[in-house]
Amino acid sequence: MQLVGGPGPSRRTDAAVASVALAVAALTLVVTTHVAFRSGNDLLLILRHPLTLQASQALWTGLASANLMILQVVCLARLPWLERAWGRGRLTRWHRWLGFWSFWLMVVHVGLFALQRVLRRPGRAGQALTDVFLREPWMLWATIGTVLIVLVVLTSLAVARARLRYETWHLLHLWAYVGMAAALPHMLVASDFHTPWVTAYWWGLYLGALGLVVAFRVVLPTWRSWREPLRVLQVEEEAAGAVSVVVGGGVRRLGARPGQFLVWRFLGPRGWSRGHPYSLSDAPTDTRTRITVGGSGDGALRLRSLTPGARVLVEGPYGGLPTTRRRHPHLVLMAAGVGITPLRSLLGALEAAPGEVTVLHRVRDDGDRLFAEEIDELATRHGVRVVVLAGPRRAPFSWLPAGVEDTETEALQRLLPDLLASDLLLCGPPGWSDAVEHAARLAGVRRRDLHREDFAW
Repeated sequence: MQLVGGPGPSRRTDAAVASVALAVAALTLVVTTHVAFRSGNDLLLILRHPLTLQASQALWTGLASANLMILQVVCLARLPWLERAWGRGRLTRWHRWLGFWSFWLMVVHVGLFALQRVLRRPGRAGQALTDVFLREPWMLWATIGTVLIVLVVLTSLAVARARLRYETWHLLHLWAYVGMAAALPHMLVASDFHTPWVTAYWWGLYLGALGLVVAFRVVLPTWRSWREPLRVLQVEEEAAGAVSVVVGGGVRRLGARPGQFLVWRFLGPRGWSRGHPYSLSDAPTDTRTRITVGGSGDGALRLRSLTPGARVLVEGPYGGLPTTRRRHPHLVLMAAGVGITPLRSLLGALEAAPGEVTVLHRVRDDGDRLFAEEIDELATRHGVRVVVLAGPRRAPFSWLPAGVEDTETEALQRLLPDLLASDLLLCGPPGWSDAVEHAARLAGVRRRDLHREDFAW
């Protein structure tokens, strides 16, 4: 069995891209450490006496924070090579992980510099702090940038995201770029940056990251959208309150493959500037494709109000599902709720022998099954086994419905007897996917045989 739509990049190519990208990222951190400590002796001194306050400690934490922030931006610059090599889900997790460490290094950097200044002028601590944060060259801008980055971090916490609309969160998130730009000048005027190659290095990092973002998130999507216009053909209501939008036009030029997602903007009097990441819910043809969105948020409500003929702008395609290469004779597609959408598009483009593919769909009740008729028809035609698990969740961290007596791992082994001879694709909310992945790993599934795409922002 294989995926239809072209061979796609090989695993060897993806591995080479991943290796080069990791090497470049590591090299930037090595250079940053060299800039901060200037010599191996300084670094060894810090390692021998880590609790002794030294200027190079504060300098390194600040530079490392900036370096990680740049890598964080590159992770989500929508570079097609990285998307294919690692998949969108993994890049998003790395983006958050890098952001976590970058933020705390920034906090330590600010704290160490403030402490050093206060210790130099113990009787005038207030004036020392005012000087370092407001009066010294470009420090006011650095302080503003720091405040903006703190704002972005606070609104990125799960408790804050749960209370914010996606559009609001995304707009606030963009202020991180302003914060990074505001912090750059205070670095470049420092005495440690008077060496031309050091200045060129940091300008190169910042401008390189900015160039990638502009090229792949602005210029390329705009060019593609205007070269071959896309328009809404049809809007359809689906089960469980979901809505599907059929888009037609120059679909072939997008190069989209089953299982991928794009960032969509529907032109109109309101909301056109807000891009939403939606997966393809059917295998694209040369002239049309389909997306399906669940829920009652602003994005879904706007889709319901679309009329045929509305212009569409897109970024993408993105995502790693279509690049998955078969290692085993069987394939398992597991989804929860609206997570079935990218797997539905994959299912419509698979060439498979009867019995090779199993679809497992976790839903609240049978009425919530998206594409039930389509999937059942494809299952009958191609010999696909379909398993539906309906009902409320039996426990907060369980992937199973109430009423199932087996353990998480036992249920997986019972429902999927060929589990260890299968490639496993997961798509759903992060918590559900975490539970499935944990059960699969306990059952003996190797990490390389499991691929997941999380439905979250």
